[in-house]
Amino acid sequence: MTHEGDGICAVTRSTDLRRHARLLHQAHDARLSGSRPTTPLRRVVSRSWDRVLSYGVAPDGRSLDDPAPPEVVERRRAESPIAGVLPQLRASLTAVAEDAEHIMVITAADGFVLWREGALRVGRLADDLGFLPGADWTEASVGTNAIGTALAEHASVQLFSAEHFVRAQHPWTCTASPIHDPRTGEMLGVVDLSGPAPTVHPTTVALVHTAVRLAETGLWAAHETRLDRLRAVAAPLLARETGPALVVDDHGWVAAATGLAPRDRVAVPRAGEALLVHGLGACLPDRVPGGWLLRPSSSAGPGSTRLRLDLDADPPGAVVEGREAWRHALGRRHLQILALLMRAGSDGLDAAAISRALYDDADHLVTVRAELSRLRRVLGGLLAARPYRIAPGVEVVPPSPTDVARLLGDAATPLQPWP
Repeated sequence: MTHEGDGICAVTRSTDLRRHARLLHQAHDARLSGSRPTTPLRRVVSRSWDRVLSYGVAPDGRSLDDPAPPEVVERRRAESPIAGVLPQLRASLTAVAEDAEHIMVITAADGFVLWREGALRVGRLADDLGFLPGADWTEASVGTNAIGTALAEHASVQLFSAEHFVRAQHPWTCTASPIHDPRTGEMLGVVDLSGPAPTVHPTTVALVHTAVRLAETGLWAAHETRLDRLRAVAAPLLARETGPALVVDDHGWVAAATGLAPRDRVAVPRAGEALLVHGLGACLPDRVPGGWLLRPSSSAGPGSTRLRLDLDADPPGAVVEGREAWRHALGRRHLQILALLMRAGSDGLDAAAISRALYDDADHLVTVRAELSRLRRVLGGLLAARPYRIAPGVEVVPPSPTDVARLLGDAATPLQPWP
């Protein structure tokens, strides 16, 4: 049996699948009748059912919108960055899916089914379910399922039998993991293995997770290739500079620099907008082929950099103060992460510690890393990695205890007094 608070896997090696499926069906019936299930549901399932009920999804519903026409599917495939690493995903999962009576399914970040391949018999069953390229496989459309729930939870998910909300999906098991752009942290979509419920196995979680990580490595390798091309452009540009300067790509990743300490990333440059680079000061971005040239916008020294939170503004955000001050509006999750890093000091935090503080488990490592990558798009070199921390030399203005409580008072990990 799996119990409330268990992790990603829906079963263990020792689970009696028939008995477990029967108990899950009973829990499903009890929940829909308004009574309390005698079998505790995993929290990820319970949260999903709450969402699905709020969407008004019918547990006996089978009618779906018609899938998008083939020309739309082909266009979405061509536009998806996942297309560049599809060979890696196929090499990792397609043969395994066929042997294990599964199908591999890849969706976009909006739940749009892009690719589906694997065991032919299971593919025919998926056809009957409407599980086709061009279909919408979000929770709002088809209820609790590994793809839609992984999108909603921003985390890997495995579901078995009646953990699915819609009864037509009870004969299925599915395991899904989000895939992210390693440059930006943006979720690109979900990779899923689905098949008959009796084929469920806990090792499928590791298999899908590993395949996704290999694909993300492929995306990063393509990024490094683009940076190498940008370095060829940067070399003669920086050779002509008499002061400090950087050449970065459109996402703020540094291809080359002169006259300042090495760093891997700055905030995302935008035409006509000054950019604060830690240790360099205010810079005006100039377009170069494939990226941006950043140089100080005045002859003044770099000065110090201070970072503080401003929760009373609308919207709240972070304020970065150097020779000038910049205010960056941030969502609540990014503000929570910043508060945690400010509290951690120079020791910093790894992704597991942040996951435990925010989610009460260490299962959201991918989500945390993606959030940190998005946050670094805004704050650039003010945040360091390995472990995550405020960069050395940045003066931190600690949030007040009231602000800490406002941001983190509902966090799962008990708060310690601010030092």
